[in-house]
Amino acid sequence: MKQSKNQIIRFDWAMKRLLRNKASFVVLEGLLTTLLGEKITIQKLLESESNQEDEYDKYNRVDILAEDSKGELILIEVQNNSEYAYFQRMLFGASKLVTEYVNRGEGYAKVRKIYSVNIVYFALGHGSDYVYHGKTEFRGIHTNELLELSPFQRQRFNVDTVSQLYPEYYILRVNGFNHVAKSPLEEWIYYLNTGEIPSTATAPGLEEARERLKLDRMSKEELAAYYRHLDNVVILRSNIYTEREEGRFEGKEEGLKEGLAKGREEGRLESARNLKKMGVDVQIIAQATGLSPEEIESL
Repeated sequence: MKQSKNQIIRFDWAMKRLLRNKASFVVLEGLLTTLLGEKITIQKLLESESNQEDEYDKYNRVDILAEDSKGELILIEVQNNSEYAYFQRMLFGASKLVTEYVNRGEGYAKVRKIYSVNIVYFALGHGSDYVYHGKTEFRGIHTNELLELSPFQRQRFNVDTVSQLYPEYYILRVNGFNHVAKSPLEEWIYYLNTGEIPSTATAPGLEEARERLKLDRMSKEELAAYYRHLDNVVILRSNIYTEREEGRFEGKEEGLKEGLAKGREEGRLESARNLKKMGVDVQIIAQATGLSPEEIESL
């Protein structure tokens, strides 16, 4: 594969192998500063069950748990494979962090603020935007009035709204972005989608990413592993695209249903065969294709 000296490493691979180094925090800080709209300084990366190094994470997902200068927790997750229960997974991940980082005997006032940043390469839910933000608010069912904090609570917790006490969720559906990048956030989305950084990009962290994440800085062994990762990402995306395209025809003439079902099954079997040949774990193949481990073993 021909390699350009200016070619940039994909963000998910960089998160797994490069951005965990403190010297490279500036790249992650740039993304978070751009997304959250405030200056974010990462103090350290934390370990949890979900971000331990695993051989097969590179085929599917990768995440980083960071603590910022205010003691808030930020979970950044990249998901390549379509997952229908991903909304519940986001909830589980944030809830687990809430309980993991409260010491026994501490009061509820010690609950940490959580940001869940999800970079997904599939059409999660149904919507036309490519960046979504979710937060918790309480409104009166009769007046629609927003429930607010008391003056004492504002002073005690150093926040202005109830929603600031609860986890906040960001979903970046990067495959949905096909525009010219005109803002710092769009520049980041463009890089996350394409693996390229425009020469005119000014968003925080992208200049550092352009210098630190060049392919020509990788060793021969790292490059080989990286290209294997790209091959598997292509297979996973192809599987998602095939299922989506086939789904568009399901509401058409009744006579097409049998042919579509057969085509879907053949597509799943072919994807499973390819993944199996590449040595991907059976459980990962099962998640990607919907086949049972027994069906995969028989291929």
